[in-house]
Amino acid sequence: MDDHDINVFWKKIVNTINDGLMFIGPEGTLLMVNKAFETLTGYTSEEAIGMPCTLLGCDACEQIIQTGQHTSWCKLFEKDQPDLKKCRCVIKRKNGSFLPVLKNASVLIDEDNRTLGVVETLTDISELVKLDEKVHILSRQCDLEDDFLGLVGKSAQMGQVFSMIRKSAESSAPVIILGESGTGKELVANAIHLCGSRKNGPFIQLNCAALNEAVLESELFGHAKGAFTGAHTSRIGRFEAANTGDFFLDEIGDIPMSIQTKLLRVLESGRFERVGEITPVSVDVRIITATNRNLDELIEEKAFRQDLYFRINVIPIHLPALRDRKEDIPILVNSFIRRLNNKTDKSITGLDQEAMEVFMDYHWPGNVRELKNALEYSFVITDGPTIRIEHLPKKFSTTPIAGTRASALSESYSPLISPDPDEKLQLIQALKQTHGNQTQAARLLKINRVTVWNRMKKYGIDLKKVLSAG
Repeated sequence: MDDHDINVFWKKIVNTINDGLMFIGPEGTLLMVNKAFETLTGYTSEEAIGMPCTLLGCDACEQIIQTGQHTSWCKLFEKDQPDLKKCRCVIKRKNGSFLPVLKNASVLIDEDNRTLGVVETLTDISELVKLDEKVHILSRQCDLEDDFLGLVGKSAQMGQVFSMIRKSAESSAPVIILGESGTGKELVANAIHLCGSRKNGPFIQLNCAALNEAVLESELFGHAKGAFTGAHTSRIGRFEAANTGDFFLDEIGDIPMSIQTKLLRVLESGRFERVGEITPVSVDVRIITATNRNLDELIEEKAFRQDLYFRINVIPIHLPALRDRKEDIPILVNSFIRRLNNKTDKSITGLDQEAMEVFMDYHWPGNVRELKNALEYSFVITDGPTIRIEHLPKKFSTTPIAGTRASALSESYSPLISPDPDEKLQLIQALKQTHGNQTQAARLLKINRVTVWNRMKKYGIDLKKVLSAG
């Protein structure tokens, strides 16, 4: 086999490789590519050969202009750059779309230690990226030991929510999730994705309230290199990343009017342009939105477009506040305690009766998120098998128990103390002895902490005056 036959033979071998392969000269010019490169990038060998390697717009490439020369050199050609031999990056195809790849590079050096060029391979990892996102979603769901894909509750209100999730998941129509902050809107969006026909596609989310207008536009639609100050590389947007899947836009009511106009166009046409580009990008995305604001009021105030509202408000799901489904509190407490036990290696069995009664009578303005935070605090404070009222955040230890429930609780926790004329005096003496510590005073009197609070209120005891009187 002569040299010509060997070259033909090696060319056939190179073209059977599934990974894209390219050979780059020291001046940064593409000298050879294989068939897989053409498939991955969309560029034919005739279009690619002779072009600079920056043709692919790789977001991991850094160019150095050497002083006194007009040649652009890649850092791969520098010595002692082992971290650049292998990396995950994103390249730009001929059609303008982005492709996540694993890039491997090797510098070729001749017998005289002169650099001949670089051989690079490109492995398509787009499916791995989708799997990573799926694992992330599923791990969060499993972490909650959930009843319904992360959502916990047996109340009639939550039963209606679960039913709406199942029904909306069967459709590709936009869904809007309405509810107060902390009610679990993100979990509902996750559940819709996992139940739906797009569950094998990506689930991308974005909090619209956390970003200013310029950053939000870039996050939504992506941007081209040099589109604005700091845009050193091209970047794919969330819409493009969500193609064939679901895109969850949280706090939709906080989107600026200028972005609302562009968002409406995407919902109507399925097309958009990246910031700094004029080439349209087409996507197939189902939109899920959420807000804790009153969009009708925002429309009246000219702060939200009515036509956009009609577009996103196709399937509304209303999440109840925790105070409206208090029968779910014990179930939620048990779920969070199991999760926290696993995380902390503790063996907390639950809340004692007094603490649970306080939870049941609390208003919960922060909803389920506030409940979770309260239990996390209690896990740090308590060392015993149960969480008592003194282990709860301070606002709970000063929360009175309302109505007949307070009376019943007081009676059940203070059988040794019956109302008598000395009741007020006993309480004042206990408060003085414990320097105003109501929990310790309750222990001295062998009564409940809430009973102490109720008696202080009943007799009009001012703790500051009691302590100052000595």
